[in-house]
Parts: sequence; C-alpha cells; structure tokens
Amino acid sequence: MSNYPVNMSIKPEIKAFFDQDTFTFSYVVKDPGSKICAIIDPVMDIDYAAGRISYGGADRILDYVTENGLTVDWIIETHVHADHMTAAHYIKDKIGGKIGIGEKVRIVQETFGKIYNEDNRFKRDGSQFDRLFKDGDTYEIGSMPAFVIHTPGHTPACMVHVIGNATFVGDTLFMPDGGSARVDFPGGDAATLYDSIQKVLSLPDEMRLFMCHDYGPDGRDYEWETTVGDEKRDNIHFGEGKTKEDFVKLRSERDPTLGMPRLILPSLQVNMRAGEVPTDRDGNQMLKIPVNVL
Repeated sequence: MSNYPVNMSIKPEIKAFFDQDTFTFSYVVKDPGSKICAIIDPVMDIDYAAGRISYGGADRILDYVTENGLTVDWIIETHVHADHMTAAHYIKDKIGGKIGIGEKVRIVQETFGKIYNEDNRFKRDGSQFDRLFKDGDTYEIGSMPAFVIHTPGHTPACMVHVIGNATFVGDTLFMPDGGSARVDFPGGDAATLYDSIQKVLSLPDEMRLFMCHDYGPDGRDYEWETTVGDEKRDNIHFGEGKTKEDFVKLRSERDPTLGMPRLILPSLQVNMRAGEVPTDRDGNQMLKIPVNVL
C-alpha cells in the first residue's frame, strides 16, 4: 500500500472523448459536489499535408462543458505529448482554466529548443504554463482534492494525476494487453519507467486507471479504463512475475524497432508551448521540420 493521500470515497464524474486520428483519450473530470471540472489532455487537430489546424475535437469537449453548465478550473497536461498537439491554449482562450504540467517540462523545453533551433523568443522556464507541478503537489477541482506523482521514464515531465478513486496515467502505462510506453525519446529510460510504474501499482488495487492512448491490440474495441489490480496481474510488459530486468530487456529490444510517431515534429513544438502555435518574426504561424535530428 502506498503512502499517497488517496481517498477512494471520492468518485469524480468522468466523461471520455476519443480522437481516432491519434488514438488519444481526453477527459472531462467533474467534482461530484459542484459544477467545477478539469479537462485532461485535450487534442488539437491538424491536417499535416495541408498545413491546416482545426479544433473539432476540442469543440466537442467545449460543447459538453457548456451544455452541462460546467466551469473549467484546470486544463491538465500529463506530459509533453509526441503524438498529438494539445488544445490547452485554445480551450483556455475560449472558456478559461489554468494550464498545468510537470515542472520537468523545462528539461523538455531546453532539449527541444536546441533541436528546433529556437531563438530567445522561446522561453525555456515553463512560463507558458500556469502551474508547474512537483512530485507530491496537491490541487483542487472545485472542492475535490487531487495530487500528482512524478513518473519519468517515457519523458522527464510525465505526471500521473490522482483524483479520488480515479488516476490519469498519461503514457506511463497502457491497458494490460497494451503494455507500456516507449523510452527512446530524449530523456527516456527503461529502468526509470519501471520504477515509475511501481509507484502507480502501489495505489489500491481497486483504483481506476484512465489511459491517454489505446490502439485496440488484436482488433479489440478501444478501451480507456482498467484498475491497478488488473495491471499488476495481467500487464504484458510488467505484470505478475516479470522483473525489472525483464522489463528493461523488453524495452531495449522493442523500442529500436518502432517508427517515430507521425506527428512528433509538429507536436513537440506546440506542446512545449502549452498549445500555442509558434510564429515567425512576421507573426505568421509556422512549424519547423528539423532533418536528421531524431
């Protein structure tokens, strides 16, 4: 059993939204005692070939919030995503809310600021975000308490958010038949990810876990919710009987065979800016495509 301030009697109301293009789940998490909510990992749409950004997925979330008379207190990023662009800034402009991410986003900004050859207009201090969470930090969604667990390994800035009997795991782990996240991005490390996963597995077995992604292994329907107990018993990468050495070996053999995410280059530029699209010196929105750097 963990020493985290878990309160399983608090049961947030959760609405999931699935982005088919990037296999991403976003969530509206409502305080059961009020009309206050948080939005977790919202997605911005892009037609990469046409160079056009749109917000159909984010607008579906905003419509749900408006139709239910909700107030957005927080817009939470579990990490700097490499496979989709965040709509956090768009949602904040439309309806308000504070954007929060792990404090190690500064490492990601420093690393990718160099890769994208960003000039001094790009701040590497995390100031694009309203709150930089540290391990163990607490916050509230209305009157509902939440806390964060730093779970590096996939990226340095990964954070798991525990809200009552629900935990939002980002890319730290997937459904039991999906395994776990890759560790071959800058700042990733298999042994570190294994240790981070153990933090999640120290939560109560009945804790509900909500995924950021699902890919429907073997053709099954997409799923977004499991439990700590199910992961401990059945996860194909770290479940019962699998050691840290097994996990590190698996990731070190598997990750080099994986292709880069289709949207990694635009995503990182936008996501390290909390969802703002970068501009050139004339104020035109502009994305860079570094060559032979990843």
